[in-house]
Amino acid sequence: MEPPAAALAKRGEGMAKGTKHFTSSDLSRRAFLGSTAAAGVLGAVAPSLLVPGMAQAAVPDGEVFTGSHWGAFRATVEGGRWTAVKGWENDPQPSHQLEGVLDSVYSPTRIKYPMVRRAFLEKGPGADVESRGKDDFVRVSWDEALDLVVKELKRVEETYGPTGTYAGSYGWKSPGKLHNCQNLLRRMLNLKGSFVNSAGDYSTGASQVIMPHVMGTLEVYEQQTVWPVLVESTDLLVFWGADPMVTNQIGWIIPDHGAYPGMEAFKQSGKPVIFIDPVRNESCDFFGAEWIAPKPQTDLAMMLGIAHTMYVENLHDQGFLDDYTFGFDKFLPYLTGESDGTPKSAEWASEICGLPADKLKELARRFTEGKTMLASGWSLQRQHLGEQRHWMLVTLASMIGQIGLPGGGFGLSYHYSSGGSPGANGPVLPGITDGGTAVEGAAWLTESGAATIPLARIVDMLENPGADFDFNGKREKYPDVKMTYWTGGNPFAHHQDRNRMVKAWQKFETVVVQDFQWTATARHADIVLPATTSYERNDIEQYGDYSLKAIIGMKKVIDPVFEARSDFDIFAEISERLGKKDEFTEGKSEMDWIEEFYDAALQQAEIKQVEMPSFEEFWEQGYVEFPVTEAGNSYVRYADYREDPLLEPLGTPTGKIEIFSRNIEKMGYDDCPPHPTWIEPIERLDGPTAKYPLHVATSHPRGRLHSQLNGTSLRKTYTIADREPCLINPEDAAARGIADGDVVRLFNDRGQMLAGAKVTDAIRPGVIRVNEGGWYDPVEPGTPGSLDAYGDVNTLTVDIGTSKLAQANCGHTVLADVEKFTGDLPEIKVFNTPNNG
Repeated sequence: MEPPAAALAKRGEGMAKGTKHFTSSDLSRRAFLGSTAAAGVLGAVAPSLLVPGMAQAAVPDGEVFTGSHWGAFRATVEGGRWTAVKGWENDPQPSHQLEGVLDSVYSPTRIKYPMVRRAFLEKGPGADVESRGKDDFVRVSWDEALDLVVKELKRVEETYGPTGTYAGSYGWKSPGKLHNCQNLLRRMLNLKGSFVNSAGDYSTGASQVIMPHVMGTLEVYEQQTVWPVLVESTDLLVFWGADPMVTNQIGWIIPDHGAYPGMEAFKQSGKPVIFIDPVRNESCDFFGAEWIAPKPQTDLAMMLGIAHTMYVENLHDQGFLDDYTFGFDKFLPYLTGESDGTPKSAEWASEICGLPADKLKELARRFTEGKTMLASGWSLQRQHLGEQRHWMLVTLASMIGQIGLPGGGFGLSYHYSSGGSPGANGPVLPGITDGGTAVEGAAWLTESGAATIPLARIVDMLENPGADFDFNGKREKYPDVKMTYWTGGNPFAHHQDRNRMVKAWQKFETVVVQDFQWTATARHADIVLPATTSYERNDIEQYGDYSLKAIIGMKKVIDPVFEARSDFDIFAEISERLGKKDEFTEGKSEMDWIEEFYDAALQQAEIKQVEMPSFEEFWEQGYVEFPVTEAGNSYVRYADYREDPLLEPLGTPTGKIEIFSRNIEKMGYDDCPPHPTWIEPIERLDGPTAKYPLHVATSHPRGRLHSQLNGTSLRKTYTIADREPCLINPEDAAARGIADGDVVRLFNDRGQMLAGAKVTDAIRPGVIRVNEGGWYDPVEPGTPGSLDAYGDVNTLTVDIGTSKLAQANCGHTVLADVEKFTGDLPEIKVFNTPNNG
């Protein structure tokens, strides 16, 4: 979901400047673009890339300015081939991942042609579904492929009704206001009839449901107190389950990387920083911070122990609790043990989280000595019962009493898209919609679909059609879905319990995947359509998720390779076959839409009295920047509420911070009480139900965006023995005879995978780490339980909802064991083109 903060919150800027320059480092495998034969192939397919009746000029050689999830950059084009990339000179810290962005266009994983699974082509829908994933595809023409897609859309609609098709396209789609493939898919499906939609996301699924009950807003995608204010006013900065030096490389739109100058300035201030995490991560090392390593999934107990100390030592701010919160008096009997006979003391918490009670008491005192900012990552809520973590973090911040003051309070986005980057007074670009019904009071949202499920419950839906499910106070039934169309996402990377998913996926009669790389999801499809990358089409996008400091023309770098087509063109052709092309395109070309979006921003700029050039001048320049305002440079989250809670109430039923929620109380969920509560998760390290001795941390990787760019040359920068790295403490490694660089097998009841061992003291004993997003590469495709040869950590994770409230994913809930692998190493195949591909 695109953060509403991008349009509504106070916004911010970057500061210092810097440039990195990359060249294509492995030209041999993409030499086809420079060969005579390849030139002939491209020339032969070029007409199929055009929308009928339109002319398309070749992209000239030279330098092209454009943008991506990793930042704005300048691309060098020579002989029609993209040869080098360098970060924008206005970017304070260009990402090293830009090299992978270049390589993604020419990677061996590139989908070249429309393809159909052989059994599907020969026998029809639902045929030999066990063969999905076995790479037996047949190349077909675009006409054949699109005719098959439309035939299936009509068949499923006529046979099973509007709930027969699932618009499964969740994921990190490409940036750009036009080629929003998820909106374009739903736009087409709305014209077709209807479909099953999804709610939420995998990033913040639990928190984005609980926070509106607690704070009256999503919170997770909104502007933070800006970095200049933190540098000036914060005395103690606490990162809880976050690695901002790694994760701020990326943005939902085009990132401005404005957090990096802020973090550097805070580091130079010499003020103390604490990282609470089972891994001493890159950010902890950057700040030279204190590292505190509790047992994973015990953060709530740790917070309760700190809160109990604050209360019994009278360190809490009772005045703030009385004036700005609701329900502390109802939470207090639980905290003190009056209601259940168990005081949530530091000693009680110590037994659970593995930290000394004295350390928890020390933290309670340090948190209340000066201005403290509690900056949480999202890993805390991607766990079983994850709703409770951020709720308790807000409760802790409320007890400290600094919410709304410069330098104090809490933040849930300092690690994401440069939350806290000071804001400009720029306009907001509109984008293409899915054609659904606009949501009152939220212009960026529409309601679509004949039914909606919590998106992380897709496997539950496939396994239990017609069954009841609870979600945020409502009870609904799972639809009986027979077809899915997926674009802009990779569920065979981001969904949990891969082997359960492989089996459930076989219940689809038809699977259509539209992508530019042969991900594991594409390999488990029936019909595969080759889409362009962002760099083979034109678009327009904002710069800076929270700052909105510029608008950038995302100019096409090169012409589409092989037979790739843009998402807009693909869905326009499908709509034409449905007799709905005019409704889909509204008679506008790619550049017509882009100019219309820009002109809408231009009208806003006139009202704001902000200067903007004409569209023609903008497109020639490539961007227009907006100055950071004084208000943007001094923004303090919740300052207005703090100043006048009556005139500036929160969006909760009481208008206050709700430590106790009457609405949640009415729901009566046994796994989500009406105030923050410690409940044993389904499994945790040293917990009462633990079957395996190690917790597996599944952090965000440094060298890719989830699974994006895993299929590029960037893999060489982080793999060990050509596999995903597995961090392991020397104590745990020695006990298992594992040495640095060994190939190891991770396993539990749910699955097994290989990885490369990295023995390090930067991870606490009892915990190992494999980053999420590795491409699934089963030795026996289509067979649940197969050994994964490369390193998809979701072969091990549990697939249950966080609770009945949010039904979000539990990607950080996983116990397993590890051993040195001594068998014959299986070949890694997932990064090569499938048979006939």
